[in-house]
Amino acid sequence: MCLLSASLLSAAEPAGEIGPNDWPTWRGPLYSGVATDKDPPVHWSASQNVVWKVTVPGRGHSSPTIVGSQVVLQTADETQQTQSVIVFDRSTGKRLWQTQLNRGSFPERINPKNTHASSTVAGDGTRFFAVVLHHDSIHVTALACNDGKVLWQQQIGPFVPDEYRNGYAASPLIYRGTLIVLAECDGGSYMVALERGSGKEVWRTPRPSRVSYSSPALAHVAGRDQLLISGCDKVAGFDPSSGKRLWAVDATTMATSGTMVWHKDLAFASGGFPKAETVCVRADGSGEIVWKNLQQCYEQSMLIHDGFLYAMNDGGIVFCWRATDGEEMWKFRLRGPVSASPVLAAGKIYISNELGTTYVFQASSKKYIEVARNQLGDEAFATPSICGGQLFTRVAYFEGDQRREVLYCISERAMTQLPAGTLSGIER
Repeated sequence: MCLLSASLLSAAEPAGEIGPNDWPTWRGPLYSGVATDKDPPVHWSASQNVVWKVTVPGRGHSSPTIVGSQVVLQTADETQQTQSVIVFDRSTGKRLWQTQLNRGSFPERINPKNTHASSTVAGDGTRFFAVVLHHDSIHVTALACNDGKVLWQQQIGPFVPDEYRNGYAASPLIYRGTLIVLAECDGGSYMVALERGSGKEVWRTPRPSRVSYSSPALAHVAGRDQLLISGCDKVAGFDPSSGKRLWAVDATTMATSGTMVWHKDLAFASGGFPKAETVCVRADGSGEIVWKNLQQCYEQSMLIHDGFLYAMNDGGIVFCWRATDGEEMWKFRLRGPVSASPVLAAGKIYISNELGTTYVFQASSKKYIEVARNQLGDEAFATPSICGGQLFTRVAYFEGDQRREVLYCISERAMTQLPAGTLSGIER
């Protein structure tokens, strides 16, 4: 399993209570898309193994964040031009609180596949941290977990794209006492670390004024803690304590959206736009490109397990490559397009396409071995979160011209059977 070292886990340990059954940040507790869950659900539908489901007001691609008894999402009402954080009870789906972060001054245009609430919330057991774009700037808000009270808000910098007006998507990450936020566009780019308790700026690192959408990855790789970032025509490593760049390699392309993954002293990235490339670089500052190919995983991230790299490209083909040299072990055609990232749990890989189909297959380097194929909703962009024997997923249904988002809690432990089309929990 792709685990972080003990030094990074302790370095990233938040002040509050984060338990083994939580999914506190984008890409989970290990920052890699790897779940620690030993008993995840495998089979589900709108009527099978549903613990609860609840309508989510508005629209967003923010993935579920789970801390303790709470399930957290960002959402946006595009008609009213509001952005909010909304929290549900993990046991019942009842809405606990909703805090509005902003009203008005949305960007005039974003990519139709993006939303105004695509960044995933980070939680440290005491606070939830949300990042949104409005009023031509990136704004960060810290909220109290218990009641959603605003603890602090910071406008960390402008965000005014010039040629490529696709919106914002990067998710924040937690490192020691800081929250790290990345913002990249052709109108000016930067990476900032804020004190989690106060919102005070700790460090700021300029980034190239190029368009990219990926979130930084927090890894212990090549013997040290690093922030791994792709995009702006480079793959690079940074010191998370200071923001200082450690190394950079010319690779991938201008715009990437997937979060990087790593294995021993190797780092992996894929993009994007305007060209397609998947690349493996040595993350020790040597500048070595170990291998590369022409596959494109633009919006979605990849996954590492037992020395093999798994990816579903934009066209819906799943690949397994040997991490050390890029040799293709197998490939198998599923169905795209795909925007959500894969999750590994109990030796199985979960990948959802935009049509609401989640493929579950063995993390095997021998061949594609499908375990289940589950359909939920008409559209899926958010990545599922898996923890505590439960899977949380955000999907959308279309009823005529109306689009409705639904958050599901799935578990085979409960073996709950619901009539198709009904909602449990609380709706408002």
